[in-house]
Amino acid sequence: MPTPAPAVTLAIGGHDPSGGAGIQADIEAIAAQGGHAASAITCLTVQDTRDVRQLIPTDPELVIAQAEAVLADLPVAAIKIGLLGDAAIARRLARLLGQHPAIPVVLDPVLAAGGGTPLAGDELRNTLVAELLPQTGLLTPNSREARLLAGADDLGDCARILLEGGCRHVLITGAHEQGAPVINRLYGPAGLIESWRWERLPGEYHGSGCTLAAAIAALLAQGLDLADAVRTGQEFAWRSLAGAHRLGRGQRLPDRLYRLRHGNSG
Repeated sequence: MPTPAPAVTLAIGGHDPSGGAGIQADIEAIAAQGGHAASAITCLTVQDTRDVRQLIPTDPELVIAQAEAVLADLPVAAIKIGLLGDAAIARRLARLLGQHPAIPVVLDPVLAAGGGTPLAGDELRNTLVAELLPQTGLLTPNSREARLLAGADDLGDCARILLEGGCRHVLITGAHEQGAPVINRLYGPAGLIESWRWERLPGEYHGSGCTLAAAIAALLAQGLDLADAVRTGQEFAWRSLAGAHRLGRGQRLPDRLYRLRHGNSG
């Protein structure tokens, strides 16, 4: 008997040569959920596990052409957006998403590298808020990104401001906050929906945000409701970080393919 076709998730983001973050992280996370990853590359980077040294945006029309080719050919059931690198790309992408309102969109607003290098200036941040948020079903900022985008300090206020900007839900992750455990909070139009507490793992990780957002998008593509996709995506991301390897000289790389090597219980 033929196996069911995997659900297709279109990942839109940058390429990381270390394989820890960006499109490669998206592909691994989507595949680990049993999905098929299609992709559109927004920028090339020169980076390693320590930091980004150079970012080269792709021509915006080429980014859109990649995405349009996939959308015209494959049954895309969810879209995950990561590093954009350029405000013009964000503007064109917002218009494209407006043509596909039925496809759920998960936006991971990558504003800085793990090593601290800024990856989004004022124009790109403003474009994200003004044009991409209204096209977004789930925004997944860490606490630093939430404060930068919202211009507020209290995370509840940040969520309210971002929701007023047009996105339907916001998942603010708390790994950058002080203390243990790590608390992640999901907000919707009526306020806080649910919060989760996770054991704080030692060290730092390259591509944790990509891993979480891509896994959630792949689960939404399979038809899970938002709360179940967010919960299951967090479980997967935490397990990937718990099994991370320090392959380079900087941050650890998540083990997103642990299930393929050890089975679901490994």
